Amino acid sequence: MIQAPSRTWNSTRVVEALITAGAAVFGLGLGVFLVTGRTMALLEGGIATLVLLLNEAVSRPLLRGLARRGSAVLAVVLGLLSQLVAITLVVALGIRASAGLSFGVGLSLPQAATILAIDAVVISGAQWLVSSNDAEYVLGYVSRRRRRRTTGAASGLVIVQLDGLGVQVFERALAAGQMPTVARWLHDGTHRLTPWWVPIPSTTPASQAAILFGDDTQIPSFRFWDRATGRLLVTNRPGDAEVIESGFDGRSGLLAGGGTAISTAFTGGADNSYLVFSRALKPGGLGSGDAFVPLFSSPFLLPRTVILTVGEVIKELYQSRRQRIRQVQPRIARRFSFVVLRGLTNVFLRTMNLTIIADKIYEGAPVIFVDFVDYDEIAHHAGPERPEAMRSLEGLDGILAALERVIADTPTHYEIVIWSDHGQSLGSTFEQLNGFTLGQRVDQLMDDAAGGGTVVESSTGDEWGPINTLITATVNAMRRGPKSGSGSKELVLGPDRPARTAGRSSDATPDDGSVPAVIVVGGGNLGTIWFPRLSTRPTLAQIEQHWPALVTGLLATPGVGVVMASAGGDACVVLAADGVRWIGGDRDGQIEGLDPMRAYDSRGIADLHRLTRLPRCADLVLLSTVDEAGMIHAFEGQVGSHGGLGGPQNQALFISPTALPLDDDLLIAAGDAGERPSFYGAVPIHQQLQRWRTRLAEQQGARQGFSDEQARVWPS
Repeated sequence: MIQAPSRTWNSTRVVEALITAGAAVFGLGLGVFLVTGRTMALLEGGIATLVLLLNEAVSRPLLRGLARRGSAVLAVVLGLLSQLVAITLVVALGIRASAGLSFGVGLSLPQAATILAIDAVVISGAQWLVSSNDAEYVLGYVSRRRRRRTTGAASGLVIVQLDGLGVQVFERALAAGQMPTVARWLHDGTHRLTPWWVPIPSTTPASQAAILFGDDTQIPSFRFWDRATGRLLVTNRPGDAEVIESGFDGRSGLLAGGGTAISTAFTGGADNSYLVFSRALKPGGLGSGDAFVPLFSSPFLLPRTVILTVGEVIKELYQSRRQRIRQVQPRIARRFSFVVLRGLTNVFLRTMNLTIIADKIYEGAPVIFVDFVDYDEIAHHAGPERPEAMRSLEGLDGILAALERVIADTPTHYEIVIWSDHGQSLGSTFEQLNGFTLGQRVDQLMDDAAGGGTVVESSTGDEWGPINTLITATVNAMRRGPKSGSGSKELVLGPDRPARTAGRSSDATPDDGSVPAVIVVGGGNLGTIWFPRLSTRPTLAQIEQHWPALVTGLLATPGVGVVMASAGGDACVVLAADGVRWIGGDRDGQIEGLDPMRAYDSRGIADLHRLTRLPRCADLVLLSTVDEAGMIHAFEGQVGSHGGLGGPQNQALFISPTALPLDDDLLIAAGDAGERPSFYGAVPIHQQLQRWRTRLAEQQGARQGFSDEQARVWPS
């Protein structure tokens, strides 16, 4: 069980409360002086601060009640307005009284908002001095307002996903002292590290489907053509995620039975879901609105969050400029859209996630699953081991430290589990290597039989998924109103790559309803090609019959390592420029020339065999080349990428409490000397977590039964 490090908890809280109160009074006085030019006496500042806090205390229960009835957006708006009105009235009255002015003098709402912002900056600085990390301040704020609970589980799991963090990067962060909380857990023996192999496709939605539902058969790549529906599905788009989740059995979900999903692709059968892609278009897509009230009703927390978001944007502008000046290679252009995205995801979204986690911990939810994308987003654009990416791990470690303290302050026996959904590999992009995209190359190789101008390429930046979900759910909630259930519409943000193929660059089929001849999709260094006009997946022989120059031309292209196609039935054939390998079927293991898989991890052979058996597998699957240093070439605009095979991207981590034993039947035995037992895929991790949930419930039942027996034998 998580135990918080020793510290004089009550006395520390008193000191923090006094410092925060003093900072609030000083910040309010400073804000009034800077905005109005007038000074406030210490007593006036104290009264104004007290009124703001009382306003929050009174309005919070009302806002929660309103939000529970389905009007989360209205609750948020009223929370913001109540803060501004309170500061306007209190400060204005104080100024009038001290200046001997009549009640006709007013304070505008923009002035009130500015005063609150200045106050938030001062409070943030004070909290930085007394708190060990930013996350501790956020969760500490929520905990002081939601400590008691009347219902909830006696034991549970908090599963934290550190998106994109590979084992190799994690171990370097430990050695550099950038994750001291996790290092302490491992050193003290409360937790253990178990690596796991991420099979193709090594993407967030595929891994989350496996861990949340125990199903790894529905998602063959981040974007894929679905012949059954005749559409291109993008797994982190709300409408497409909803279609994909409909194929899972929610009753077997990891979060079924009272669980909570936060910022994930799918619900996992959770009773409570917040900012989940697959729920964004449904009524209540944001989740229960009362969980957002702590952030938006606070007179200090929200302004502070907005200010830090702006600070993150400024930091990104500086760091991207530093890469350009130093001519760091490989690198990509970090467009302004990512600058905004980083600020929103790494501060605003993180703060929202933290407040929801704390809320659910104090409610005693039996299992909570949350995804933090901080590291993954930066690593995509800066590189997996670049300074800014590694520094983001310090913030994630701070989140874990803050969760540790909150859990130690609750009656629920929580265990923290950390896992990552994949790693990332570094490398210049395919387009940087060749001067053209994969879609353009396919278009060059197609002959007249392809129907010129019908190649559709989809390798756009879909990292806006979490923000798309938030905005889509919010807009739909405002359109529906508190009672209406109509008007759902998906919003898609983020820049699409300009059309540069013979057809178009798009994440949908053509507007006229016609089906394109070829769809080319890039997802990290996994390239996939579909021929949508064919009703079934073609074999290699059929592809070469229709498009004889395609496969050989791809294999002759720099950056293309192997091409995999169906060999009929459950078998596939893997081709490289200098060799062929058959996997499955009567010719399993046969090699002509050099082994195409010699540059990749040997587990990749089983990965490709598994992939070719998936019902939605692409007609052609490409892996980029990988060099001895693990450098790959993404088929989209990312310098750090994942999705296929090669480099550290397939080595993810699973850190679990030693109080919960691992089951040997779910582990792959260690191979070479020095290796540790590991999981192959996330399905056995799903099974392990389900078993732990069952055991925790049984232990709770046993304790309850023993207490009942005591009551009968030794009545009070």
